[in-house]
Amino acid sequence: MKLILTAPVDHVGIPGDIVEVKDGYGRNYLLPRGFAISWSKGAEKQIAGIKRARDAREIRSAEHAAEVRGQLEELRITLNANAGDSGRLFGAVTPADIALAVKKAGGPSIDKRSVEIAKPIKLVGKHTVGIKLTTGVTAHVEIDVTAS
Repeated sequence: MKLILTAPVDHVGIPGDIVEVKDGYGRNYLLPRGFAISWSKGAEKQIAGIKRARDAREIRSAEHAAEVRGQLEELRITLNANAGDSGRLFGAVTPADIALAVKKAGGPSIDKRSVEIAKPIKLVGKHTVGIKLTTGVTAHVEIDVTAS
């Protein structure tokens, strides 16, 4: 089955890639989750738009990744969450919440899928999370979770 990826998929490809996968994998996993669209000649026009968006967000080189890591590690990120009197959160802090908080703090736009949380953040306080920029370059950012 020939598909066009719309999201990064481990061991398959990145957005905009035209890939050939087994029918069951494409039909039961990639297509229902929105990770890919069916390939056609008309869909190839969409690839150009996907690649332009990817190039705008993409880390261009190791030096650029180191520069972005420096920017991220200097940020003071505060995240407000609903919490009880004991400091326990109602729910948990998600990677999407962290990506939004980084953007609000003046940092670069990051993809929520690049945020790596070692264990769920369910308490008020300071927590360290990783943001994977490229292979081998991860920024460790301190997030201050406060009760709202």
